[in-house]
Amino acid sequence: MATEDKYPTASGRRRFVKGVVGSAALGSVATGGATAVGLVTSQTGVGGGITEYVGIANTDGPAPRAMPLVPIEIQDDGTIAGVWPDTKTETVQGKDVTIAEMNLGGMTFSSSWFQYCGVQTYAGIDPGADADNVFRAVPGTYDWQEDMEAGDALTIADFEDYETWSNDIGEGGFGKPAKASWRSQKENVQTIPVQVLRSPEVPKMVNGEGEYSNLSGTVRQFLDAATEDGVMAWLNKCTHFCCVPGFKAYPGSERFNAENEVYCQCHQSVYDPFQPVKKQFTALPRPGD
Repeated sequence: MATEDKYPTASGRRRFVKGVVGSAALGSVATGGATAVGLVTSQTGVGGGITEYVGIANTDGPAPRAMPLVPIEIQDDGTIAGVWPDTKTETVQGKDVTIAEMNLGGMTFSSSWFQYCGVQTYAGIDPGADADNVFRAVPGTYDWQEDMEAGDALTIADFEDYETWSNDIGEGGFGKPAKASWRSQKENVQTIPVQVLRSPEVPKMVNGEGEYSNLSGTVRQFLDAATEDGVMAWLNKCTHFCCVPGFKAYPGSERFNAENEVYCQCHQSVYDPFQPVKKQFTALPRPGD
């Protein structure tokens, strides 16, 4: 669907945008040894290697790069789910390997986007995992989610007040966040943490309006395919020490000018969900088939 049809250009809400500080120096991690990492890295590991992705920009703190976006889709009943790449089996270096990879919004979207911080070992990252991709509530961070049971499916109706929602952290009107898990509904599996956000800024980013005119065409094209009805999501694992940050979640964030950003309270890394960037990193191999 064309961008102008999906997200009509709209005027109105203004927001404070913190400058991207140091992201050029910290954003890309690809060591010389990484070039030796291919699709099959060892007898016990598959996938990985140098991977291009789109994520929410790291703007401050020790985190080396962006956190990867999770493309979303809103199902017919209003349930919000993450898009999982198409799976296929290929023979690589004489070995049959199942991979999850597809073209989405002009990018090669693959499970490798999420293969860091140990997530590559989680059951849900297996390309063939039996998972329905629905985002499921993880109460405990936001007061509004306290009425939900852990594991409840998130729906678009849960975010109806997204244009006015506010809490005691920062300013209101930037969107309504939720903590969720993804591909993790089976018992006794490691939870894949995801942050979901519905924001009036999302269509502005896709359209390149105002302060978002600096977003590259590649990023905007991917956002158009990866968001819907103002909803976006990302893997909520800090790229520094794998902590779990939050958008407008922690009171201490204002001391680091991050009250309207995604803040990691463990080591004060800051991410701006409204400045997505295209980056690359060396994805770690997941366990062998």
